[in-house]
Amino acid sequence: MASLRHDLIAVGIPKMRGSLEIDSEEEERARLERWHRDMGRDLPTNAVVRFDRRFAVETRHVGAGGGDGFPVHTITRRDSTPRRTVLYLHGGGYVAPLDPFHVRYAARLAASLRARVLLPDYPLAPGHTWADSHDALVDLAAELAAGGPTVVAGDSAGGGLALAVAQSLRDRGGPQPTHLLLHSPWVDLTTSTPATAWFARRDPWLRITKLHAYATWWAGSADDLGRPEVSPGLADLSGLPQALMFCGTRDLLVPGCRLLARRAGEAGWDLTYVEEPGLIHVYPLVSFIPEARRAWRATREFLG
Repeated sequence: MASLRHDLIAVGIPKMRGSLEIDSEEEERARLERWHRDMGRDLPTNAVVRFDRRFAVETRHVGAGGGDGFPVHTITRRDSTPRRTVLYLHGGGYVAPLDPFHVRYAARLAASLRARVLLPDYPLAPGHTWADSHDALVDLAAELAAGGPTVVAGDSAGGGLALAVAQSLRDRGGPQPTHLLLHSPWVDLTTSTPATAWFARRDPWLRITKLHAYATWWAGSADDLGRPEVSPGLADLSGLPQALMFCGTRDLLVPGCRLLARRAGEAGWDLTYVEEPGLIHVYPLVSFIPEARRAWRATREFLG
């Protein structure tokens, strides 16, 4: 049974985030394009208490032409030497940038795991598709894995992206990540699972009309929704690193997570799936609810 604090958050977060269905894809595209033109892309470090005292940030660019690519922020603790690396790919439906939730979680990973945590600020839809960042992210993951123990992680859209990057890295060969960590990953952008409509009526946060629009924009066309870089839950799952996945049942993405867990078993992939009844989207990132603390303990045990 969900905690009272969780249920209050389940009401509050959708209101804070303006969680509404869209009237038309044209209007939503125009809204996002205006937002992207005006928004700042600085890392929101003010989300973490005494961030500047506790952590250092370095930023470099990857992708086309180095400085012409997109930024990757690296967070490390000032008082320790990192013993592993986490490549964390943020969620937001492929249309929203890094936000305070992501930075707080990344700082927690850096502090508790003695890790350097890389946060790519990859190009967003509708102005960009998967093709504008995928190869650069796989190159980055390959570089990190060659340098030592590496975890590839992500939430929501970023969780799907993390899985797609891991699959492409597997196909290349060479050093691989040691672990995958997935929070409510968006792994099937075709939205083909029959239960999706049922869960859409019970999710207080995600909206099915937005999912359809954002998926097509990220894929580039409806014909590309099923390709492995876009819907990695439908792709080959063999030979991937051991993985831990969380999802709640008040989450529009839970049918895709269940599909991924079933297909993982068929492929012999070592995926541990934790499904929590009654919990909302990416609940492990909401650190002040008891359910997130339980997920954190499982994460610490998994990553060792």
